[in-house]
Amino acid sequence: MGEFVLLTLRKIAGTDLMVSPIGLGTVKLGRDRGVKYPESFTIPDDRSARGLLDLSRDLGINLLDTAPAYGRSEERLGPLLQGQRDHWLICSKVGEEFNNQTGQSHFDFTPEHVRLSIERSLQRLQTDVIDILLVHSDGNDIEIIQRYGILEQLELLKAEGKIRAAGMSTKTVAGGIEALKRSDIAMVTYNLDYQDELAVIDYALAEEKGVFIKKALASGSLNQRPGIDPVRASFDQVLGHQGVSSAIIGTINPEHLRANVEAASAAMEQQLST
Repeated sequence: MGEFVLLTLRKIAGTDLMVSPIGLGTVKLGRDRGVKYPESFTIPDDRSARGLLDLSRDLGINLLDTAPAYGRSEERLGPLLQGQRDHWLICSKVGEEFNNQTGQSHFDFTPEHVRLSIERSLQRLQTDVIDILLVHSDGNDIEIIQRYGILEQLELLKAEGKIRAAGMSTKTVAGGIEALKRSDIAMVTYNLDYQDELAVIDYALAEEKGVFIKKALASGSLNQRPGIDPVRASFDQVLGHQGVSSAIIGTINPEHLRANVEAASAAMEQQLST
């Protein structure tokens, strides 16, 4: 299979950031406990991780999605990205913490923790600025936004130059829309098997805000449809919506990554020709 470059970057609406329509999710670089994938996997060593990043870069991907809740992902990316930081947009998060020893997560949305978390992420990632910082919701989107004023906290971090864009990884339509009213980007779930949050993407398009898609391939669990390539059909749907900035794909398999890029490129070419 040949390598296909994602030739067209997409502007994240309402920002000055240009992003590849596929982003590489890095949970599998740092965490293998308490994750919901249909098949088990082994966290890749540094050589394999570096090869995956190099391949992603060669294929035109410029977005990396990480989080403190992704185990050692941030710590590993810091050294791996040295000498090529300018190529990448890094998206990290605040709010969810993962304990590698217990395999459990907990959440903290207080201003004090937001400050601690961003300073720690900057140190782990060995960078002066995180391009995109999202709140990692526990599902109570509206309560988090209203009770803690967390999106206003992220705006302060923008003013300080520690982040370039802010938003929230939400789990409800109301939460996604409220996040977009108060910030730059919402990350929502959208795939062939689940379109409940489509209204958030429609709102983002109308209001010129950014949207990242999580679980675009249903974490590898898409229902099979006779005679249909589910990966290509997924990208036709997800990238076919003008409100979508980028879809996050969490693979550590180079062949799967190439196949995803091929399908995404074909979907984009078809979109441009219609």
